[in-house]
Amino acid sequence: MVSLNVYSVLVVLFLTCGAVMATKENDGIIKENNCETKMGLPFVLEAFTSNFRTRGISNKCCAELVMLGKVCHSALVKRTFENPLFKDLNLATITTKSSQTWTNCLALIDSPSPST
Repeated sequence: MVSLNVYSVLVVLFLTCGAVMATKENDGIIKENNCETKMGLPFVLEAFTSNFRTRGISNKCCAELVMLGKVCHSALVKRTFENPLFKDLNLATITTKSSQTWTNCLALIDSPSPST
């Protein structure tokens, strides 16, 4: 329960402080595509922990992430690196994990449902 509260605080800080710190390019992409309003907070938290911690992501959250789109996903991940709160993150590790999360979700959503 405590970790959920910590992640909630981090995401809120990410979304509010990150807006100030974002580069013009990322800021423009995020605004043009309404990236911050396309996913509900529970899914944002889950995707965030999947990208930045060692945690999986649910099928429902994958569907939300794919609907968000690769452009928004990438821009929001880049925004995280621009935020001073996350300056100690390993860029290569997070980039790889973010790409894996996107690829896994895309494959999951694109795969046909098993027949019953």
